[in-house]
Amino acid sequence: MNVREHLLALNDELRRLKGEGGRNVIASDASLAQLRQAVETARVELASAEKPLPEEKETVPSPTANERQEKSGSPRMVAKKGTAAFSLAPLPAEAPVVTLAAGDKQTQMDALRNLVLNHTVCRAHVREGKRVVVGVGDLNAKIFFCGEAPGADEEVQGEPFVGPAGQLLTKMIHGMGLQREEVYIGNIMNWRPEMPVGPTGEQIGNRPPTEEEMNFCLPFLRAQLAIVQPEIIVALGATATKGLLGHGAFKALGEVRGHWHEFEDRPLMVTYHPSYILRNQSLRSKREIWEDLLQVMERAALPISDKQRGFFLS
Repeated sequence: MNVREHLLALNDELRRLKGEGGRNVIASDASLAQLRQAVETARVELASAEKPLPEEKETVPSPTANERQEKSGSPRMVAKKGTAAFSLAPLPAEAPVVTLAAGDKQTQMDALRNLVLNHTVCRAHVREGKRVVVGVGDLNAKIFFCGEAPGADEEVQGEPFVGPAGQLLTKMIHGMGLQREEVYIGNIMNWRPEMPVGPTGEQIGNRPPTEEEMNFCLPFLRAQLAIVQPEIIVALGATATKGLLGHGAFKALGEVRGHWHEFEDRPLMVTYHPSYILRNQSLRSKREIWEDLLQVMERAALPISDKQRGFFLS
Protein backbone atom coordinates (compact mmCIF):
# COMPACT_ATOMS: atom_id res chain seq x y z
CA MET A 1 0.00 0.00 0.00
CA ASN A 2 1.50 3.38 -1.03
CA VAL A 3 1.27 6.66 0.88
CA ARG A 4 -1.84 7.83 -0.96
CA GLU A 5 -3.63 4.57 -0.21
CA HIS A 6 -2.72 4.85 3.48
CA LEU A 7 -4.10 8.39 3.61
CA LEU A 8 -7.31 7.33 1.89
CA ALA A 9 -7.71 4.52 4.42
CA LEU A 10 -7.07 6.99 7.28
CA ASN A 11 -9.63 9.40 5.85
CA ASP A 12 -12.16 6.57 5.63
CA GLU A 13 -11.62 5.68 9.29
CA LEU A 14 -11.94 9.32 10.41
CA ARG A 15 -15.19 9.70 8.48
CA ARG A 16 -16.55 6.54 10.06
CA LEU A 17 -15.45 7.69 13.53
CA LYS A 18 -17.24 11.00 13.01
CA GLY A 19 -20.37 9.14 12.00
CA GLU A 20 -20.16 7.12 15.22
CA GLY A 21 -20.25 10.37 17.19
CA GLY A 22 -16.51 10.74 17.81
CA ARG A 23 -15.13 14.27 17.99
CA ASN A 24 -11.52 13.81 19.11
CA VAL A 25 -8.60 11.60 18.12
CA ILE A 26 -5.55 11.16 20.35
CA ALA A 27 -2.23 11.20 18.46
CA SER A 28 1.38 11.41 19.67
CA ASP A 29 3.84 14.06 18.44
CA ALA A 30 5.69 11.32 16.56
CA SER A 31 2.51 10.20 14.82
CA LEU A 32 1.67 13.77 13.82
CA ALA A 33 5.17 14.22 12.42
CA GLN A 34 4.79 11.05 10.36
CA LEU A 35 1.40 12.21 9.13
CA ARG A 36 2.81 15.56 8.01
CA GLN A 37 5.57 13.77 6.14
CA ALA A 38 3.03 11.43 4.54
CA VAL A 39 0.88 14.36 3.43
CA GLU A 40 3.88 16.06 1.87
CA THR A 41 4.86 12.83 0.09
CA ALA A 42 1.30 12.37 -1.17
CA ARG A 43 1.28 15.96 -2.42
CA VAL A 44 4.37 15.24 -4.51
CA GLU A 45 2.83 12.01 -5.82
CA LEU A 46 -0.40 13.82 -6.72
CA ALA A 47 1.43 16.61 -8.52
CA SER A 48 3.24 13.99 -10.57
CA ALA A 49 0.07 12.03 -11.28
CA GLU A 50 -1.75 15.14 -12.51
CA LYS A 51 0.68 15.55 -15.40
CA PRO A 52 -1.27 14.71 -18.58
CA LEU A 53 -0.55 11.37 -20.13
CA PRO A 54 -0.33 11.34 -23.94
CA GLU A 55 -2.84 8.57 -24.60
CA GLU A 56 -5.41 9.36 -21.89
CA LYS A 57 -8.63 11.17 -22.61
CA GLU A 58 -11.30 12.34 -20.26
CA THR A 59 -14.32 10.05 -20.29
CA VAL A 60 -17.64 11.87 -20.49
CA PRO A 61 -20.91 9.90 -20.26
CA SER A 62 -23.31 10.30 -23.15
CA PRO A 63 -26.47 12.37 -22.60
CA THR A 64 -28.47 9.17 -22.49
CA ALA A 65 -26.32 7.88 -19.63
CA ASN A 66 -26.67 11.20 -17.81
CA GLU A 67 -30.42 11.06 -18.13
CA ARG A 68 -30.52 7.53 -16.72
CA GLN A 69 -28.29 8.44 -13.80
CA GLU A 70 -30.21 11.62 -12.95
CA LYS A 71 -33.47 9.68 -13.03
CA SER A 72 -32.14 6.94 -10.77
CA GLY A 73 -30.48 9.37 -8.37
CA SER A 74 -27.26 7.35 -8.38
CA PRO A 75 -23.87 9.12 -8.47
CA ARG A 76 -21.95 9.59 -11.70
CA MET A 77 -18.20 8.96 -11.74
CA VAL A 78 -15.88 9.87 -14.61
CA ALA A 79 -12.28 8.95 -15.26
CA LYS A 80 -9.79 11.83 -15.06
CA LYS A 81 -6.25 12.14 -16.30
CA GLY A 82 -3.71 10.53 -13.99
CA THR A 83 -6.28 8.69 -11.86
CA ALA A 84 -7.58 5.14 -11.75
CA ALA A 85 -10.75 5.04 -13.83
CA PHE A 86 -13.91 3.59 -12.37
CA SER A 87 -17.64 4.03 -12.79
CA LEU A 88 -20.82 3.13 -11.00
CA ALA A 89 -23.44 1.20 -12.89
CA PRO A 90 -26.64 3.28 -12.66
CA LEU A 91 -29.27 2.05 -10.24
CA PRO A 92 -32.83 1.51 -11.47
CA ALA A 93 -35.33 4.14 -10.38
CA GLU A 94 -37.32 1.51 -8.48
CA ALA A 95 -36.09 -0.95 -5.84
CA PRO A 96 -36.68 -4.65 -6.59
CA VAL A 97 -39.88 -6.35 -5.47
CA VAL A 98 -39.06 -9.57 -3.63
CA THR A 99 -41.63 -12.34 -3.21
CA LEU A 100 -40.68 -15.23 -0.94
CA ALA A 101 -40.80 -18.69 -2.44
CA ALA A 102 -43.23 -21.28 -1.14
CA GLY A 103 -41.84 -23.83 1.31
CA ASP A 104 -39.95 -23.94 4.58
CA LYS A 105 -37.34 -21.42 5.72
CA GLN A 106 -34.42 -23.17 4.09
CA THR A 107 -36.23 -23.38 0.76
CA GLN A 108 -37.12 -19.70 0.98
CA MET A 109 -33.57 -18.65 1.88
CA ASP A 110 -32.05 -20.78 -0.88
CA ALA A 111 -34.34 -19.11 -3.41
CA LEU A 112 -33.60 -15.63 -2.02
CA ARG A 113 -29.86 -16.27 -2.04
CA ASN A 114 -30.02 -17.43 -5.65
CA LEU A 115 -32.01 -14.31 -6.56
CA VAL A 116 -29.53 -11.90 -4.94
CA LEU A 117 -26.34 -13.62 -6.09
CA ASN A 118 -27.55 -13.62 -9.69
CA HIS A 119 -29.33 -10.25 -9.67
CA THR A 120 -28.15 -8.24 -12.68
CA VAL A 121 -27.84 -4.99 -10.73
CA CYS A 122 -25.92 -6.56 -7.84
CA ARG A 123 -23.56 -8.33 -10.24
CA ALA A 124 -23.02 -5.13 -12.23
CA HIS A 125 -21.57 -3.47 -9.12
CA VAL A 126 -19.11 -6.27 -8.32
CA ARG A 127 -15.66 -6.23 -9.88
CA GLU A 128 -14.24 -9.28 -11.58
CA GLY A 129 -13.18 -11.92 -9.09
CA LYS A 130 -15.31 -10.46 -6.26
CA ARG A 131 -18.61 -11.70 -4.90
CA VAL A 132 -22.11 -10.49 -4.04
CA VAL A 133 -22.74 -11.01 -0.31
CA VAL A 134 -25.87 -12.33 1.42
CA GLY A 135 -26.42 -12.84 5.15
CA VAL A 136 -25.57 -16.06 6.98
CA GLY A 137 -26.53 -17.82 10.18
CA ASP A 138 -29.33 -19.62 11.98
CA LEU A 139 -32.63 -19.26 10.15
CA ASN A 140 -34.37 -19.51 13.54
CA ALA A 141 -32.08 -17.01 15.27
CA LYS A 142 -33.48 -14.74 17.96
CA ILE A 143 -30.93 -12.02 17.17
CA PHE A 144 -30.22 -10.48 13.75
CA PHE A 145 -27.02 -8.39 13.54
CA CYS A 146 -27.18 -5.85 10.71
CA GLY A 147 -24.21 -3.97 9.27
CA GLU A 148 -23.95 -1.57 6.35
CA ALA A 149 -21.99 -3.21 3.52
CA PRO A 150 -19.32 -5.77 2.67
CA GLY A 151 -15.66 -4.80 2.82
CA ALA A 152 -12.53 -6.15 1.16
CA ASP A 153 -12.51 -9.48 3.00
CA GLU A 154 -16.25 -9.96 2.67
CA GLU A 155 -16.39 -9.47 -1.11
CA VAL A 156 -13.67 -12.11 -1.48
CA GLN A 157 -15.26 -14.73 0.79
CA GLY A 158 -18.87 -13.86 -0.03
CA GLU A 159 -19.83 -13.74 3.66
CA PRO A 160 -20.55 -10.73 5.91
CA PHE A 161 -18.28 -9.77 8.81
CA VAL A 162 -15.27 -12.02 8.20
CA GLY A 163 -12.54 -9.35 8.36
CA PRO A 164 -11.03 -7.83 11.53
CA ALA A 165 -14.34 -6.18 12.53
CA GLY A 166 -16.15 -9.46 11.88
CA GLN A 167 -13.69 -11.36 14.05
CA LEU A 168 -14.35 -8.90 16.87
CA LEU A 169 -18.11 -9.28 16.35
CA THR A 170 -17.68 -13.04 16.72
CA LYS A 171 -15.89 -12.47 20.05
CA MET A 172 -18.73 -10.18 21.17
CA ILE A 173 -21.25 -12.87 20.29
CA HIS A 174 -19.21 -15.39 22.27
CA GLY A 175 -19.24 -12.97 25.20
CA MET A 176 -23.04 -13.10 25.05
CA GLY A 177 -22.83 -16.85 25.55
CA LEU A 178 -23.67 -17.63 21.92
CA GLN A 179 -21.90 -19.04 18.90
CA ARG A 180 -21.76 -17.18 15.60
CA GLU A 181 -23.83 -19.98 14.06
CA GLU A 182 -26.65 -19.31 16.56
CA VAL A 183 -27.35 -15.76 15.34
CA TYR A 184 -27.99 -14.28 11.90
CA ILE A 185 -25.55 -11.74 10.45
CA GLY A 186 -26.24 -9.60 7.41
CA ASN A 187 -25.73 -6.22 5.75
CA ILE A 188 -28.08 -3.74 4.17
CA MET A 189 -25.87 -3.64 1.06
CA ASN A 190 -25.07 -6.74 -0.96
CA TRP A 191 -21.95 -5.41 -2.66
CA ARG A 192 -18.92 -3.40 -1.60
CA PRO A 193 -19.50 0.27 -2.45
CA GLU A 194 -17.16 1.08 -5.32
CA MET A 195 -14.04 3.23 -5.01
CA PRO A 196 -11.06 3.78 -7.36
CA VAL A 197 -8.64 0.91 -7.82
CA GLY A 198 -4.88 1.08 -7.38
CA PRO A 199 -2.13 -0.08 -9.73
CA THR A 200 -2.77 -3.71 -8.74
CA GLY A 201 -6.42 -3.44 -9.71
CA GLU A 202 -7.61 -3.71 -6.09
CA GLN A 203 -10.01 -1.16 -4.65
CA ILE A 204 -8.45 1.56 -2.50
CA GLY A 205 -10.28 2.07 0.80
CA ASN A 206 -13.99 2.00 1.54
CA ARG A 207 -16.83 4.48 1.56
CA PRO A 208 -20.25 4.46 3.22
CA PRO A 209 -23.02 3.39 0.85
CA THR A 210 -25.30 6.13 -0.41
CA GLU A 211 -28.93 6.43 0.61
CA GLU A 212 -29.94 5.35 -2.91
CA GLU A 213 -27.74 2.26 -2.76
CA MET A 214 -29.12 1.15 0.60
CA ASN A 215 -32.70 1.82 -0.43
CA PHE A 216 -32.20 -0.39 -3.47
CA CYS A 217 -30.93 -3.29 -1.34
CA LEU A 218 -33.39 -2.93 1.55
CA PRO A 219 -35.99 -5.28 -0.03
CA PHE A 220 -33.39 -8.07 0.12
CA LEU A 221 -32.77 -7.33 3.80
CA ARG A 222 -36.51 -7.24 4.55
CA ALA A 223 -36.87 -10.62 2.85
CA GLN A 224 -34.16 -12.08 5.10
CA LEU A 225 -35.95 -10.69 8.15
CA ALA A 226 -39.23 -12.17 6.94
CA ILE A 227 -37.61 -15.59 6.66
CA VAL A 228 -35.62 -15.58 9.90
CA GLN A 229 -38.25 -13.71 11.94
CA PRO A 230 -35.82 -12.69 14.68
CA GLU A 231 -37.00 -11.33 18.00
CA ILE A 232 -34.40 -8.54 17.97
CA ILE A 233 -32.38 -6.59 15.38
CA VAL A 234 -29.03 -5.06 16.33
CA ALA A 235 -27.91 -2.20 14.07
CA LEU A 236 -24.12 -1.96 13.96
CA GLY A 237 -22.89 1.57 13.39
CA ALA A 238 -24.20 4.90 12.15
CA THR A 239 -24.54 4.04 8.47
CA ALA A 240 -26.55 0.87 9.06
CA THR A 241 -28.74 2.72 11.56
CA LYS A 242 -29.44 5.48 9.03
CA GLY A 243 -30.35 2.84 6.49
CA LEU A 244 -32.90 1.33 8.87
CA LEU A 245 -34.24 4.42 10.66
CA GLY A 246 -33.81 6.98 7.89
CA HIS A 247 -30.96 9.32 7.04
CA GLY A 248 -32.58 12.22 8.87
CA ALA A 249 -33.26 10.29 12.08
CA PHE A 250 -30.16 11.62 13.89
CA LYS A 251 -26.95 13.59 13.46
CA ALA A 252 -24.58 11.60 15.67
CA LEU A 253 -24.91 7.96 16.66
CA GLY A 254 -24.70 8.91 20.34
CA GLU A 255 -28.20 10.35 20.05
CA VAL A 256 -29.78 6.97 19.34
CA ARG A 257 -27.33 4.25 20.48
CA GLY A 258 -28.19 2.27 23.57
CA HIS A 259 -31.91 2.84 23.03
CA TRP A 260 -34.67 0.68 21.61
CA HIS A 261 -36.19 1.59 18.27
CA GLU A 262 -38.25 -0.35 15.74
CA PHE A 263 -37.81 -1.69 12.22
CA GLU A 264 -40.26 -3.93 10.40
CA ASP A 265 -42.32 -4.21 13.62
CA ARG A 266 -39.33 -5.66 15.50
CA PRO A 267 -37.35 -4.11 18.36
CA LEU A 268 -34.11 -2.57 17.14
CA MET A 269 -31.08 -1.88 19.35
CA VAL A 270 -28.55 0.60 18.02
CA THR A 271 -24.90 0.20 18.97
CA TYR A 272 -21.42 0.93 17.65
CA HIS A 273 -19.89 -0.93 14.73
CA PRO A 274 -17.14 -3.34 15.87
CA SER A 275 -14.65 -1.28 13.84
CA TYR A 276 -15.25 1.55 16.31
CA ILE A 277 -13.78 -0.62 19.07
CA LEU A 278 -10.85 -1.57 16.83
CA ARG A 279 -10.05 2.15 16.55
CA ASN A 280 -10.96 3.09 20.10
CA GLN A 281 -9.62 0.55 22.59
CA SER A 282 -10.65 2.48 25.71
CA LEU A 283 -12.38 0.61 28.52
CA ARG A 284 -15.22 3.12 28.34
CA SER A 285 -16.00 2.47 24.67
CA LYS A 286 -15.92 -1.29 25.21
CA ARG A 287 -18.26 -0.96 28.18
CA GLU A 288 -20.70 1.18 26.20
CA ILE A 289 -21.14 -1.37 23.45
CA TRP A 290 -21.30 -4.16 26.02
CA GLU A 291 -24.09 -2.38 27.91
CA ASP A 292 -26.05 -2.27 24.65
CA LEU A 293 -25.54 -6.01 24.20
CA LEU A 294 -26.60 -6.66 27.80
CA GLN A 295 -29.92 -5.01 26.95
CA VAL A 296 -30.21 -7.30 23.94
CA MET A 297 -29.47 -10.35 26.11
CA GLU A 298 -32.10 -9.33 28.66
CA ARG A 299 -34.74 -8.76 25.99
CA ALA A 300 -33.90 -12.10 24.36
CA ALA A 301 -34.16 -13.83 27.76
CA LEU A 302 -30.57 -15.06 27.58
CA PRO A 303 -28.91 -16.03 30.86
CA ILE A 304 -26.53 -13.35 32.18
CA SER A 305 -23.90 -14.24 34.76
CA ASP A 306 -22.34 -11.85 37.26
CA LYS A 307 -19.12 -12.17 35.30
CA GLN A 308 -20.85 -11.05 32.11
CA ARG A 309 -22.48 -8.09 33.88
CA GLY A 310 -19.05 -7.00 35.05
CA PHE A 311 -17.27 -7.11 31.70
CA PHE A 312 -15.14 -3.98 31.02
CA LEU A 313 -15.97 -2.30 34.33
CA SER A 314 -12.35 -2.37 35.48
